[in-house]
Amino acid sequence: MEEQYNPSAIEQSAQSFWDENKSFAVTEDDSKSKFYCLAMFPYPSGKLHMGHVRNYTITDVISRFHRMKGKNVLHPMGWDAFGLPAENAAIQNKTAPAKWTYSNIDYMKCQLKSLGFSFDWDRELATCQSSYYKWEQWFFTRLYEKGLVYKKMATVNWDPVDQTVLANEQVVDGRGWRSGALVERKEIPQWFIKITDYADELLKDLDGLTEWPEQVKTMQRNWIGKSKGVELSFGLSTPVAGLDHFDVYTTRPDTLMGVTYVSLAAEHPVSLELAKSNPELAAFIEECKSQSVSEADMASMEKKGMDTGIKAIHPITGEDVSVWVANYVLMDYGSGAVMAVPAHDERDFEFAQKYDLPITQVVAPKDNSEVDLTTAAFTNKGLLINSGEFDGLDFKKAFKAIADKLISLEKGRIKTNFRLRDWGVSRQRYWGAPIPMLNLPEGGEIPVPADRLPVLLPEDVEMDGVQSPIKADAEWRKTEYQGQAAEHETDTFDTFMESSWYYARFTCPNFEDAMLDKNAADYWLPVDQYVGGIEHAILHLLYARFFHKLMRDEGLVSCDEPFKKLLCQGMVLAESFYKDNSDGSKTWFNPAEVKLEQDEKGKIIGASHPDAGALELGGTTKMSKSKNNGIDPRAAVEEYGADTVRLFTMFAAPPEQTLEWKDSGVEGASRFLRRFWKTVHTHIATGAPGELNAEALNDEQKDLRRKVHETIAKVSDDYERRQTFNTAVAAVMELLNEVTRKADRSTPESLAVEREALEAITLLLAPVVPHMSHQIWQALGHNDSVIDAPWPKVDEAALVKSNITLAVQVNGKVRAQLQVPVEAADDDIIAMAKAEPGVEKFLAGKEIKMCKVIKGKLVTFAVK
Repeated sequence: MEEQYNPSAIEQSAQSFWDENKSFAVTEDDSKSKFYCLAMFPYPSGKLHMGHVRNYTITDVISRFHRMKGKNVLHPMGWDAFGLPAENAAIQNKTAPAKWTYSNIDYMKCQLKSLGFSFDWDRELATCQSSYYKWEQWFFTRLYEKGLVYKKMATVNWDPVDQTVLANEQVVDGRGWRSGALVERKEIPQWFIKITDYADELLKDLDGLTEWPEQVKTMQRNWIGKSKGVELSFGLSTPVAGLDHFDVYTTRPDTLMGVTYVSLAAEHPVSLELAKSNPELAAFIEECKSQSVSEADMASMEKKGMDTGIKAIHPITGEDVSVWVANYVLMDYGSGAVMAVPAHDERDFEFAQKYDLPITQVVAPKDNSEVDLTTAAFTNKGLLINSGEFDGLDFKKAFKAIADKLISLEKGRIKTNFRLRDWGVSRQRYWGAPIPMLNLPEGGEIPVPADRLPVLLPEDVEMDGVQSPIKADAEWRKTEYQGQAAEHETDTFDTFMESSWYYARFTCPNFEDAMLDKNAADYWLPVDQYVGGIEHAILHLLYARFFHKLMRDEGLVSCDEPFKKLLCQGMVLAESFYKDNSDGSKTWFNPAEVKLEQDEKGKIIGASHPDAGALELGGTTKMSKSKNNGIDPRAAVEEYGADTVRLFTMFAAPPEQTLEWKDSGVEGASRFLRRFWKTVHTHIATGAPGELNAEALNDEQKDLRRKVHETIAKVSDDYERRQTFNTAVAAVMELLNEVTRKADRSTPESLAVEREALEAITLLLAPVVPHMSHQIWQALGHNDSVIDAPWPKVDEAALVKSNITLAVQVNGKVRAQLQVPVEAADDDIIAMAKAEPGVEKFLAGKEIKMCKVIKGKLVTFAVK
């Protein structure tokens, strides 16, 4: 063993050993308990960031720990390789998206390998490979045949720069999240998968995910949005677009008697028909198409509308109510029509105030207190007033009575509704899996036959930044079906399709005969531990749960849920620095290039850049390109070593909390590893220890041994149950302090106890710092690799204390600390306490009124 710790040489040696021995390649093995550990796979952007490092270090620690516990561990890695960023980068760099993507994969794979992650690289996959998306295309055609896929005209968020559809969540302040362009509302044909058919099951099965964060489950429950309400009909005094009524869904039928107008979405058939003869209304509808439809924006934006001039008929009173088109009503939700009750709905209230529409109170507080409807709507549930035959009813009774009335009039029905909408999977960009459908010349479409799959995406293309190459390529579109001309669909899949089943394909990535090898899938699934950011709580995790149930119903998998346990890691933060520019903008400087001025406590009080001079402090923020405060993992590994980076990442914060990158913390992690290395080197240089004989140990040696096994117990619990890796590392650091403090290599017994302690530290640290542990384990005389060593067991006998320390109090003040045998009788303990010099002088000449032993804690005297 070299005297100096040399991370570069040690890490290269360990990684070569793992590669040569294919240490992390696994297959199904019924003789072992399986453990499938997975991190959300990365987009190959070209460079890892510290968020990646943290995510993959967490899964690596968990995987290595369970391997040492004797389990058959699957820990795969792949690439979420399709998507719009590759197109934008290809345009910018004048290359093809495929070439750019594969180049980035090669670079990032080298970065991952440099950190020593225990991935089974034999299972590597990239979603842009035809061997992967072929089966996705096949599955889509199966769903089409089962009636779970359909195509319809849909109003979408259209980014005119990126030329693609955006989800509501991708529209920020009315602009595309990537391009920044003002988003338009556009009606185009779209492919959908019927996730709503599974809404009830997706909601119900959340209760069984007992090892998921409650916050994530709550977000999914809210997104699915199950509600019980009433669907009712408002008649039209004059039919429009062939309609003599339109439907409204409400969860508050108790407010029905307070309807003073109704609002339609801009895309409602009635609105569109009326706009044909009303230029002003047509212009307003066009204006609505350019607004944001994200929930946050909808809640805060100015409410606008236009009176159509037609009347609707109240389903119970028969009275006429005005019909408006309003910008806060969306066609995507419900029926695209809202019964407006301004007295009891905030949006309706704001709208009615603006357009001077009637506000009629029909619900009063149960305590009969006054409601001021000049300032705000009263949105709580209460007792009905001004509601005729329903006056005096509370919400539940009013719900039933009004629903019954509507049913008897054949103008309504009780209905369970969901906020969830079917999944639109069409995207109009190029770099994605082609949707496997054929458009027929006479209209309609059919799935591409299975024997003609995959529909290959051409990779050698030129990007003009305007149109998808496959939309522009007439030859690619052309095909035939049963001797007749046909055209390939030129839309590609939403990339959430690829990320919704990759975890399952990892169980059999090279299987060519079907989408999944059911034997392999049933052996490994569900994923035992999934790790990823909480920003994926809804879309990715919900779509993956849905896709899994679709695969189950196709007979591809047997379990109901894809991920058993979920850990959402926190963000990685770093200091940021900037300089104000004359035009009001800011130039941000990378922390690696900044010279810091710190006070005596290490707080940053100033910063400067060699070329820019004094800088402003931007505070500690999430690492991002916009703030230029990302730390390059490769640079950190080259300076400190992979084990140091891994140790700091695990030690600096609990995994679910934010982690602040601090050079001082990284340096501290490096010092600890060097101290451990030096301690082991000194121990080995002293000579080989003999067999450990627990019966021959003195009290101090027994204390150290007890500390070793207490640490094994704590770290085991921290790794497995609590998943607080920071406290596990802290416990090992504390143990090393104890070892160095009590270092005594003068006897065979002390050397044997130290050897046991150092071996325990090596094994306990092996999941976090695997390279150093690999080297030290061999240096300590073991022929096997540390990754194949069993996890250390707690020796219960070592935990038994022969002596305990008791505080001795006189009149409530501690006067001494007393070491006594565990089995000592109370009378003997009191006698020993009285003999203590620090106690004796406070008892001398005093009457002892009381003396008592509180077992395991203290001896207390009361004197007068």
